[in-house]
Amino acid sequence: MSVISNDKHNGLIETSQLVSQQTATMQSMEDDCGDNKKPPPYLPQSEDDYPPKPECLMEPLGPWATGSVTCSTKGGITGLRPVVDRYTITRYGPSEWRAHNLNIFQESNEKICDAQVTANNAKQCVEQTYAAADKTQLETTEHLKTRANEVYRLKTELEHAISANVEEIGLLEAERRRVQRSLSILTIPASIANEFLQIRSSRLESDLVRDNVEEQLTKEIALCSEIRTLLNRTYEQIETQMTELKTVKTRMESDWSDKVHTYNIDSLCVNLSNDSPLLLWKAGATRIPEDQSTPTSYEHFTREALAAGESAKQKSINLRSTLNKIFINFVKDLRDQATCVDIALAENVKLTQDCLEQLEKELLRCLRELASTEKLIEELRDSTKGLNNAMKLAQTRLDNRLNRCNVESCRDASQFALIEEVKSLGEQKSALLTELKRTEESQAKLVKTRGTLEHEIMVKRKTLYIDKERGQVLRSFFPSSTDLSGF
Repeated sequence: MSVISNDKHNGLIETSQLVSQQTATMQSMEDDCGDNKKPPPYLPQSEDDYPPKPECLMEPLGPWATGSVTCSTKGGITGLRPVVDRYTITRYGPSEWRAHNLNIFQESNEKICDAQVTANNAKQCVEQTYAAADKTQLETTEHLKTRANEVYRLKTELEHAISANVEEIGLLEAERRRVQRSLSILTIPASIANEFLQIRSSRLESDLVRDNVEEQLTKEIALCSEIRTLLNRTYEQIETQMTELKTVKTRMESDWSDKVHTYNIDSLCVNLSNDSPLLLWKAGATRIPEDQSTPTSYEHFTREALAAGESAKQKSINLRSTLNKIFINFVKDLRDQATCVDIALAENVKLTQDCLEQLEKELLRCLRELASTEKLIEELRDSTKGLNNAMKLAQTRLDNRLNRCNVESCRDASQFALIEEVKSLGEQKSALLTELKRTEESQAKLVKTRGTLEHEIMVKRKTLYIDKERGQVLRSFFPSSTDLSGF
């Protein structure tokens, strides 16, 4: 920072010197004029005055001009000389012309001074820029060398870790083939239980319950999974461990490949110079990608990959060390659970058969009651029709008595009796219709109950078919203890 500041200070001093030199030049010109030396005739003279006075009186008419007087008294005050002939109009005097020349020279001198100052600053800027660029380039090259060494060190560590990982994968593959036959047999009980559960899921509505059979089948599936765990991660866990080892190996290989590529790039960058033939313009090279890592995350990523590789290797060693203990007591547990499933299935089949018999009996009783209800409905309808004639008779009598004349149209006991009879017959008919409606509703309910019973009988028959005809046959394919042991 001190070098750059001194350079700028020196540049300002030189600029001041140039300005002083130009000022001295102009001052010397003025001094020459002041030492009784007459300035050039094209510059202002000592006798010039502003506003300029006319040197001689020129009339508007004469041999020197033609025309007439075209200016006022104000024109003389402002210095205009509007002597007009056929060719031109005179606007300025000689003193104004010399003053104009002086302004031109002064402006030119100022512009030349500015240009010289700018050129001097530009030269200093070039020198400083080149020095700073060389310094920055050297620092960047050292950073690239340091980074290349760091990448090479991590690349070497990854190579050793990958070699150890490949060796462990080979050992675990040998153990995987050892338990493969047992695992292939172990999938059969789980497949039978899953298939039976799937078959039982096709039961209809009310029978689609989580009964004891389904619970025992679920326990059997869970037991198969627990057996794999008790067999010390069995075939599936070995496959998972193999996948983990291969995944870590792929991750480390990918990281190693990236580091090889990066090391080659950094080595190439270290060896590049300003005279290298591979230099090109690269538009947008200074952009920073959004997913670019930091030095901390870069180191953490590689260390995390190495730690994952070591962890996977240690898990594989532990798995191989306990693999011989996985064939203990799982056959007995699985066979005992299979027996529980068979017992629960037999009980459920018997219970379904008993329920089916009771439903058939109930359906028969419902049909009998439905027949009685239909007969009662017919009787109620006939009874309702029987009251219609009595109602017609009473209403006819009342209508006929309305034709009595004058004082004969009397509200006698007969009139009130007939009115009461019509009212009574209406209430009786309404009561019969109400009972008829209730009986018809009861009939509809009985019909609905009959449909429900018939549907339930169909449901129970399908459940019985699933548990007895399908389930018990499927359970007969359950593997024996010898097969489960892998022999």
